[in-house]
Amino acid sequence: MLFEVQENESIDQCLSRIKEAGYFPVRRTEKPYFKEVTKNGKVEYEPAGRQIVFEAKILE
Repeated sequence: MLFEVQENESIDQCLSRIKEAGYFPVRRTEKPYFKEVTKNGKVEYEPAGRQIVFEAKILE
């Protein structure tokens, strides 16, 4: 099961949500995302944030 850290949610809050759902995290993945910015006629890419996703397994 995948759990994404939502907008305005801390990592600790996401981990609590995972635990409440009956899962435990096994892997954390971070993916940056960028925005296009045009400067002096050239297109450049600037970091705009990151997406944090936890892979979780069910508690037995």
